[in-house]
Amino acid sequence: MKDGPYADHGDQAMQTSTRRVPCLALAGALLWAAAAGTVHAQGRLGGDTPESATGIVLQRILARVNGDIITQTDLENRQVAMLRQENFVPVSEAALRRKLVEVTPRVISNAVDELLLVQRGRVLGYYLSDEQFAEMVASIKEENGFDSDADFEEALLQAEGMTVTDFRRSMEHRILVNQVQQIEIVRKVLLTETEAREYYDANLDQYAEVPTVTLREILIAVPETPGSFSVGNDDLARAAAEEARQRVVDGEDFSAVAIGISDAPSKANGGLIGPLDYAILSETVQQVIDGLEVGGISAPIRTPGGFQVLLLEARTEATPLPFEEVKNSIMDNVFNDRRWEEFTRYLEELRGEAVIDWKDEELRRAYERYEPERTSPTRPGNN
Repeated sequence: MKDGPYADHGDQAMQTSTRRVPCLALAGALLWAAAAGTVHAQGRLGGDTPESATGIVLQRILARVNGDIITQTDLENRQVAMLRQENFVPVSEAALRRKLVEVTPRVISNAVDELLLVQRGRVLGYYLSDEQFAEMVASIKEENGFDSDADFEEALLQAEGMTVTDFRRSMEHRILVNQVQQIEIVRKVLLTETEAREYYDANLDQYAEVPTVTLREILIAVPETPGSFSVGNDDLARAAAEEARQRVVDGEDFSAVAIGISDAPSKANGGLIGPLDYAILSETVQQVIDGLEVGGISAPIRTPGGFQVLLLEARTEATPLPFEEVKNSIMDNVFNDRRWEEFTRYLEELRGEAVIDWKDEELRRAYERYEPERTSPTRPGNN
């Protein structure tokens, strides 16, 4: 495209004159150095200072997308950003290389998608004007207390490894991508309250309060016999638990009995425990509770701590929350799901129309490996 960010750059002008190095290998070496804090900027070809430089810094082209290019530096910057986002700290160069193999398919796929959206934004007439960028920089300088452009540029280079030109391009890409999403996607996604109600009715279990139980317990601990299991101790504890249960059945207050003989910490509260989420209880306890009415008392249950007698104090069922309480949440979630589906479909159209000329075979394979995730209708974080 004539108005692309890299218009008028030919392949020969941009290709490095050094020998070809596998993409991931070069990225791994540079990222390992960056992680160690030894690399802050790309070195000059043939020298470390302007005075000693003997050549021109040339970037290696990895791919052309509708004529616009993705360079080695673009890839490396995105890899570094991805690793930072995941809080990855390499413990060895081998670990870093493995991580690069893992993230690079997603990184290059995102880079291609972003470039396609940026190109679409330019077709729609969007761009970042000089005035808008100047206002953006002025705001950042004011918020961070930078007194001069030089202070801002130095901070930008140290914190992000970016020049002002890099930063402007990054900001313009974000603005164009956002504008395309708003115009081409968000405005086409609609959700009525009737549809939200239908979704609520079809998914009541998602909006139900968690069922709970409130219990009282009497625990008779089984004395431990080092190195063996004592049938006698077990029988004595069972008998004591059955006696405690019978006292309650005969009319004594459960709380008073618990305070008097229970070995559980809950004895201080008359054996009260809960409310408890029903789902966290063991299967054995659930089966016992399911057979009790409120106020009912269980037979002694063998647990890891000893023998336990339970009283069902209260129970709440899984009752759906009223629609009005969850309507906004449903509207947001379903809208976001639909927006993601439309976004996925839109990107598929752009990819189908794109002409991608790969200059690195390894990177092409990485891009193709990401195809299942790239075409998935599932929104990230929802699976």
